[in-house]
Amino acid sequence: MVIISNSSRRSSVTMEKLRSLGFDTSLFVGAITSGELTHQYLQRRDDPWFAGLGRSCIHLTWKDRGAISLEGLDLQVVENVKDADFVLAHGTEALGTPSGDARPMSLQDLERILELCVSKRIPMVVANPDYVTVEARDLRVMPGTLAAKYEEINGEVKWMGKPAKIIYESAMAMTGTDFSECIAVGDSLNHDIKGANAAGMKSVFITCGIHATELGLERYGEAADLLSVQSLAMKHNALPSYVLPGFKW
Repeated sequence: MVIISNSSRRSSVTMEKLRSLGFDTSLFVGAITSGELTHQYLQRRDDPWFAGLGRSCIHLTWKDRGAISLEGLDLQVVENVKDADFVLAHGTEALGTPSGDARPMSLQDLERILELCVSKRIPMVVANPDYVTVEARDLRVMPGTLAAKYEEINGEVKWMGKPAKIIYESAMAMTGTDFSECIAVGDSLNHDIKGANAAGMKSVFITCGIHATELGLERYGEAADLLSVQSLAMKHNALPSYVLPGFKW
């Protein structure tokens, strides 16, 4: 088993979170996160696209969750768009400062900064492609939402996670297996299921997650109406191989 996560944090943080949830981490080959992939590509610079990025960035990060560290990447965080080579999107709550601190900002303020970035034709690297995440049954806006809006206004975006194939390729390299030998499990049609479809993998759609409200589910473990699942899957152009309400342990 490999954890594939759109978390903007490093893989080691994800493995530690598994331990805190009571999992035996020896059961897993490991984890690959969008944040880990982003860090690797920015550090190595052996990919032509990343090699041409430059070193100065506008950094969108977290406030309540804690700012993402850029240690070891040789990057200069700037606050003025005219000084930036690219946008690095880790979070949706704050603007990173040269000192490493995070200055809280509303989504609207961050979107205004991104509008200026588009006018300067500055590319974006999104280290968490999720649109939303579930927190105590509520949905919280994630960096993928800002990245999607950036593309809508003609900004260039490098997606470093699901549904892009790059994160699945990294997982296959960790396990030494082929896409056809694996099955992906997740609760997002846009990311988990669509990503598995694009990679040529079978998939399991967990209904009691991000799409629970859309499916009319009121409690965890409640079975979804199959026709509703099929309709929602067609809407998102994502086709799961199997459907489950959730997991319990």
